[in-house]
Amino acid sequence: MLCGLGFDAKVAHDFAQQPKRGLTTYIKEIIKNFFSAKTYSFDITINRNTFSIDAFFISIANSNQFGNNFTIAPKASLSDGLLDIVIVTKQSKLSLVLQTLKQITGNNKLQSEAIEEKKKGIIYLQTDKLTILNKSEAPLHIDGDPAETPTSIEVIVKEKCFRLYQPE
Repeated sequence: MLCGLGFDAKVAHDFAQQPKRGLTTYIKEIIKNFFSAKTYSFDITINRNTFSIDAFFISIANSNQFGNNFTIAPKASLSDGLLDIVIVTKQSKLSLVLQTLKQITGNNKLQSEAIEEKKKGIIYLQTDKLTILNKSEAPLHIDGDPAETPTSIEVIVKEKCFRLYQPE
């Protein structure tokens, strides 16, 4: 599962409206939305610590990839009992591109749950529970599908709730 609030969800919403599907259409939507991309305001609570942040997007993952082998959370695992949280903070568009490239190539290190509210770049951490107050009503996607925009989201890992079998 991977869901997101903000820029990536805006792209998912716009992509869903296109008559033609495929990677080329998706890339066109990314480029079109990039130049008008804005940040959204969120209050995030992790382990009873709440911080406010402006971000282009927040991804919540328990697997490491979007579609087309695009890795957003390189340390994510379906079996570790943790969610990988990727927060792309307010920054220049050039920095946004560079920091995102750094993230998808696996060169951002996981951080502790102690968040620096003024940090620019990407915040990458793991937790088993978080709550997000979506103050700017950023759009939402769930596994790439557009979803209704919530004002608050609570995500909790439920351990051992299903068994996944993989071929060897």
